[in-house]
Amino acid sequence: MIDIENKYATAKVSLSGGQVLSYLPKGQQHDVLFLSDKAVFTVGKSIRGGVPICWPWFGDDTSGYGLPAHGFARVLDWTVLATSDNDDGSTSLQLGLMSTDETLAIWPNHFELILDITIGKQLILALTTVNTGKKALAITQAMHTYFNVADISQVVVQGMDKVSYLDKLDGYKLKTQSDKIIIDREVDRVYQQVPDTTTIVDKSLNRTIKVKSESSNSTVIWNPWQETGAAFADLNEDSYQHFVCIENANVFDDSVSIIPGASHTLTAIIEVENH
Repeated sequence: MIDIENKYATAKVSLSGGQVLSYLPKGQQHDVLFLSDKAVFTVGKSIRGGVPICWPWFGDDTSGYGLPAHGFARVLDWTVLATSDNDDGSTSLQLGLMSTDETLAIWPNHFELILDITIGKQLILALTTVNTGKKALAITQAMHTYFNVADISQVVVQGMDKVSYLDKLDGYKLKTQSDKIIIDREVDRVYQQVPDTTTIVDKSLNRTIKVKSESSNSTVIWNPWQETGAAFADLNEDSYQHFVCIENANVFDDSVSIIPGASHTLTAIIEVENH
């Protein structure tokens, strides 16, 4: 674990999975990120909460070889490449993950993955995929961010009005969002051609969380609700009431192809405003 504290915020980052687990701006009483009380910290297991990195594929693997859902980046150990205290008082941390014999055995592509994390007035995550191989690299990916809320019934998600989405719970049927999103049942949707900012309005905590995305035209919104959530051993029975996942993504029609020697960067910028 890496603990960061500066004049703006405190944060906790796990080298297992390259995963930000906590971001608490100064003056806030409640963490911006949700981390399950029952999260498992063990080799080969993704940590339930924070910002898991889904890469180089999002969702279930379709190869038929029983590979892990959401790829392998979230279950491998990352390396610290650089750290810095910045002139504006923020702190930067750069983590890296490279192709190895282990990754090549399940995904035959050479790559370098770089995660730049900035802890300041905003939490900024920039995930860069570098194609170090000799053939084009096709990926889907997401920053599977768990946002902490006090009471899901007092939360609305704004910014998706009139945006089309694929509803995973209805056979990926194409639908169109009308007005704000209210989470009052299981939700698992891939919004397409999205605006660059999604907003979580949390009435119970009297705050708004703005999630801005760069180099992404798709956003996944997920809450497992009670029945599905109960199937996760690393969640409490009531955990579904205390988070919503807003995931900056490149999925489905928004998948990315990277030519040899080139790179692609997916960025999430998270900021909290009190009401």
